[in-house]
Amino acid sequence: MDEATCARLRTIIKAGEELADSELAAFTLDAAVTESGGLGGMVHLRVPGTRRLVLVAAHGLARTVARARDWAELTEGGPSAPARATALRVMRWAPGSGRGGTVPALPGAGGLLAVPLLPAADGSGGAALGALSVLAAQKPPPRRRAAVEELATWAGPRLRPPDRALADQATADGTAGPVAADAPVARTLRQMTDALFTVDRDWRLTFVSRGAERLLGGFRAPLGRVLWDVLADLGIDSTEPDLGTRYRRAVADAAPAGFDIHWPTDRRWYRMRLVPVVDGLTVYAADITERRLREAGQAAAERAAAQRTARVTELTTALAEALTMRDVVNAIAQRVLPPFGASGFVVQLIEGSIIRIAGSVGYGRDFLDTIEGSSVDDVSPVSEVYQSRRPVFIDSPEEYIARYPSMGWRPSAAAKSAWAFLPLTVSGRAIGCQVVSFAEPRHLNGEERALLTALSGLTAQAIERARLYDTEHTRAKELQRGLLPRGLPALRSVTAAARYLPASEGIDVGGDWYDVIPLSGARVALVVGDVMGHGLAEAATMGRLRTAVHTLADLDVPPAELLTRLNDLVSDLGDDFYATCLYAVYDPVAGRCVFARAGHPPPAVVRPGEPVRFPGLTPDPPLGAALPPFETVEVELPAGSLLVLYTDGLVESVNQDIHRGMRHLASALSVASCRPGAAPGPAGLERMCDEVLAELLPEKQRTADDAALLIARTHALAPGDVAVWCLPDGPIAAGEGREHVREQLDRWDLEPLVITAELLVSELVGNAIRHGKGPFELRLLRGDGLICEVSDTSPTTPRIRHASETDEGGRGLQLIAALSQRWGTRYTAEGKCIWTEQPLP
Repeated sequence: MDEATCARLRTIIKAGEELADSELAAFTLDAAVTESGGLGGMVHLRVPGTRRLVLVAAHGLARTVARARDWAELTEGGPSAPARATALRVMRWAPGSGRGGTVPALPGAGGLLAVPLLPAADGSGGAALGALSVLAAQKPPPRRRAAVEELATWAGPRLRPPDRALADQATADGTAGPVAADAPVARTLRQMTDALFTVDRDWRLTFVSRGAERLLGGFRAPLGRVLWDVLADLGIDSTEPDLGTRYRRAVADAAPAGFDIHWPTDRRWYRMRLVPVVDGLTVYAADITERRLREAGQAAAERAAAQRTARVTELTTALAEALTMRDVVNAIAQRVLPPFGASGFVVQLIEGSIIRIAGSVGYGRDFLDTIEGSSVDDVSPVSEVYQSRRPVFIDSPEEYIARYPSMGWRPSAAAKSAWAFLPLTVSGRAIGCQVVSFAEPRHLNGEERALLTALSGLTAQAIERARLYDTEHTRAKELQRGLLPRGLPALRSVTAAARYLPASEGIDVGGDWYDVIPLSGARVALVVGDVMGHGLAEAATMGRLRTAVHTLADLDVPPAELLTRLNDLVSDLGDDFYATCLYAVYDPVAGRCVFARAGHPPPAVVRPGEPVRFPGLTPDPPLGAALPPFETVEVELPAGSLLVLYTDGLVESVNQDIHRGMRHLASALSVASCRPGAAPGPAGLERMCDEVLAELLPEKQRTADDAALLIARTHALAPGDVAVWCLPDGPIAAGEGREHVREQLDRWDLEPLVITAELLVSELVGNAIRHGKGPFELRLLRGDGLICEVSDTSPTTPRIRHASETDEGGRGLQLIAALSQRWGTRYTAEGKCIWTEQPLP
């Protein structure tokens, strides 16, 4: 038997020490039925000098069974379990049988466990006095059988054989012997602190212990009252409507029942045991409040431990995914502070002997400033943890001040009252201390301290990774900034603004770029490109392509030819490199834009008063996979138009395809460009870039790809700033050219440039007449500088050559290079154009 069963038996035996005869038989039988979990039971005693076994007590059996003549008297040694147990002096188990057999009938499909009642507890011999029998649905397990045997061993020596005359009368009536309790028994039961009460067949209370009086009305004697009336007066029938149903079911089923109930009047928990008897119901209620509280506390502790374990698992995952120091701090704040009830967290890293605040939650900036830059050599908990590499736990401000008097001002300044100072150690090397703090005094138990210490190890590893990441990320951003334009040129042809948004996932630099490149003839090239992938190799490829674009733009290569040469460059890099590019050239004189693109999204065009459109929707393949030639698209761009170039990271993501993203971009541009008071200058375009980015890529939305945006507003060159003349084919062309230039510069009030401009025109026209083919054209442009252009129909490119001292010619282009700020040659549909540019005064 287990210790709990033994304890109950000792209590039962002690309670029945004063009982005798039929009361003792009934008391023992009640306890045996309860301990065995039986349905009922009987006690048979042998009439002295005979083999007759008469029924002296019955419990929980239907009255028809208890009074059945078959069970009222048995014969020792007969086929029934009680008769055989008495004769053999051993415990017997007999399955139930139906009527008509040699064994008397039993209700249900159970069986009968019979234990002999011996006259001496020491088992010294002698005939058995009778048998204690328990009716059960199935054979009780060994520990329950042992409990019944222990009760029989205790009760046997205390029982007296029945009087022969009374036994004869009982047998004649078919009833059990008398079971009324005498005065000592009543006094014993009445003084029980646990609740015990009985009701008769009419549900009137026939016995109430002191404990039951408190349960049923607080020391009011309810004897004789109907149980339902008592429960109604207490309001229990309304709060526990199932209670009455359970009582009635136990009587109807003639089977014991048990359940726990939260009693409404005193708000305590009771374990109720319902035992049907022949003339009513016995109810026993044991107060189990303390046990329930212990169980609830244990369950709460287990739930808290499970929650902490779950938080640790979540923290481990979050720290594994954390990239930056901010990510690490946020992960700890979200998953460590709540389960411990903490209010603050701060990471203090040691650089040399200086304390640096790497991240914090729940602390004011003013307090953190008092720690930032302080020495780890000062006497403080951080210094103690850093030097010893062991955690320090402080439960109250008083303890803090007592341990560190020189730092006594810190608890009130930080508004904290308890602390866990935990070492941050990586590969045996101390790197700092993390502090978990509490707003109220708090004593952390051993489990909590061990858990926080273990978490500090995870945190240290994550912090070290975050430090490396932050360093690499800073270098990557510096590299990215070095590869992108530091600023856009200020031009009269276009006003431009750009934004570059790196991917928020990972530290690798991307391959997106943009450019605004001044060209000859007041034209401007607008470029956007994207090398597929992320990493240093892709960034290096982007840098090479950007350099190549600048070189080819300086040669005035047309868009389609420029992409052809870029395609050759990317193809030479290998099969793993691909890039997209859009190259557009805007001519402010003609008001047109010509562009070509390789695998890149089309530009967005916003003409004044018109909706957004995307010309040239069908792209050529990306660089590295394309087969030239590339298609050229030409669009009219009147003054005030917007030309918007972008990379796919702006309009395409896992949540939307590129077509939906382009529609979103069109909507954002429409709103931004039509906003009342939208300024046409640089500030207005800068604001427009911010608005478009905010709409397409909200601040909290993580992006898996870089995004570049370039918005240019076009400006037409005024007709008065352009002058064009046709020149004759002959020596007089140079003189006419000089005259046209002199007169035009006088009209433009640019007299300081006349002498140099005349020399340049003379050389340009002379070269064209000498080496080219007519017709010849001279054009002057007043833009960002004074541009002089001479065109002919010959494709021959002029080249600077070294002229010796005796050569009469060959110095013209050297003179042009010396006198002009910039000069060059570009090819046109009709031939070529040689141009020079002088700065305006």
